[in-house]
Amino acid sequence: MLRNLPQILSPSLLYTLRAMGHGDRIAIVDGNYPAESSGPDCLRLDGISATDVLKAVLQVMPLDTFVTAPAITMQVVGDPEAVPDIVAEFQSIIDRVADHPAKISTLERHAFYEAASGAFTVVQTGEQRLYGNILLTKGIIAP
Repeated sequence: MLRNLPQILSPSLLYTLRAMGHGDRIAIVDGNYPAESSGPDCLRLDGISATDVLKAVLQVMPLDTFVTAPAITMQVVGDPEAVPDIVAEFQSIIDRVADHPAKISTLERHAFYEAASGAFTVVQTGEQRLYGNILLTKGIIAP
């Protein structure tokens, strides 16, 4: 057991977060996402919401301040200006928990899939809400 770490961060996920370098990306995705076939290694956190995973990850991982879009979600198909409730909740979590809060950017569905295919890893959650997918870019910890 370790102190001050969210318990939902599995040993595999903690190892992955530590192994990631500045500029590497992690995708936190919902249960509908094609995670196993998307390219990167897939870590599963079945039964845990994407919002809980986002909050836990941001407690230990800094967001990148050198990119314009360190947090990206998938646009609603047919309504790219829509903000699903889960995306609004993602933004609230980023505003409260991230070391450097940033406004969430969006990508068209297939562009999101393409961007996530280059991620360091994909974390598939048990999230059932649609559009519960977010791509984060890891920042640095400065002295």
